[in-house]
Amino acid sequence: MKVLAKLILNLKTVEALSKVANATDDGLKDTLVDIAGDVIKLSPKKTGHNMRSIAYKLGSKVVHTGSEKGGEQPFEKGEPDVIKHQGAIYSTSGYGGYLEVGFKSYKGKAYFRRALDKNLKSLGKNIKAHIG
Repeated sequence: MKVLAKLILNLKTVEALSKVANATDDGLKDTLVDIAGDVIKLSPKKTGHNMRSIAYKLGSKVVHTGSEKGGEQPFEKGEPDVIKHQGAIYSTSGYGGYLEVGFKSYKGKAYFRRALDKNLKSLGKNIKAHIG
């Protein structure tokens, strides 16, 4: 699951652009933390391995990794006039997708989708709170 906040700004002052960019990063991080927390709570818990393997990152900087170390790849760079703020939440267990959508006789639980639907609406509010 990938979350993308894209801003196209036509501001003349570097200070204002920097403040908006920082607020967007902070607001997106707040939203990602909320979504990841709910993904962890909603993850099926037969052994707890998948729950412990939930990881998330913001931009090219790793914010948190789960219990297993994977090769983190930075997000792509944006065009000069477009600020891209990206985050990702994922399972490193190897079977997190099967738990989400189901496989063979196992019915999926859609734990990622429920967490995203619950928290994504607060992204704008979180960004505005950091502009202050």
